[in-house]
Amino acid sequence: MTKWKELIQADLSQLGIGEGDHVLVHASLNSLGRFSDRAKIVVSALLDQLGPGGTLLMPALSYQTVTPENPIFDLAKTPTCVGGLPEFFRTFPGVQRSMHPTHSVCAIGKLSDYFLSEHVLDETPCGPHSPFAKLPKVHGKILFLGCGSRPNTSMHGVEEGIKPPYLLGARVNYTLKDQTGRKMSKSYFRHDFTGFEQRYERMEGLLGSDLCQKGKVLQAASVLMDARGLWEKGTLQLKKDPYFFVDRKES
Repeated sequence: MTKWKELIQADLSQLGIGEGDHVLVHASLNSLGRFSDRAKIVVSALLDQLGPGGTLLMPALSYQTVTPENPIFDLAKTPTCVGGLPEFFRTFPGVQRSMHPTHSVCAIGKLSDYFLSEHVLDETPCGPHSPFAKLPKVHGKILFLGCGSRPNTSMHGVEEGIKPPYLLGARVNYTLKDQTGRKMSKSYFRHDFTGFEQRYERMEGLLGSDLCQKGKVLQAASVLMDARGLWEKGTLQLKKDPYFFVDRKES
């Protein structure tokens, strides 16, 4: 474990992640290579790299299972639908989760409460109280480990600020269950995207090398983005062209 962990930390340092950073991680475990206890080693390496002053976040999205037909979200039990590393992280000791039926986030570290505690106040997936919207306010970073930068959930937060025509669908009533078993009902707007394909990798060209670093973490081609830069440049681009980050699907 020590060998792989040290290699990962060296690569993270080279990419630009250090002590005290607040980092949201999207990842493909398979892209890193084959070795035992991969998820545990990656999480341990990230936590050691960030240190006690940093915060590690991962999306815990559940939109595939918490649907209009099955509108029930259990904070403690509903699994994620975005890969093996976020699902491992969800049950990692000390990790907390924000209250949202389809776009929750898990976190551990110094600013966990700041990132997670107010997400329940939003009525959209990535609203102003979400961890995604709070990350740029503390100079946070977004790391893509071997998954490319297209699955960039933070871009939904940018879109929600502008509300391009394709974004929001109907309201859905959900039942939310917290860690104590207490239930509450709340309605949310869901994202729509009918007829459109997300193309968030276009953000890389807007950010440039100053705000977007590329490198490898083990075998995984990786990208590190500055969250504030993403928010500012993404917002300006959407004001110019509300369809910049999507393509129309072939009919």
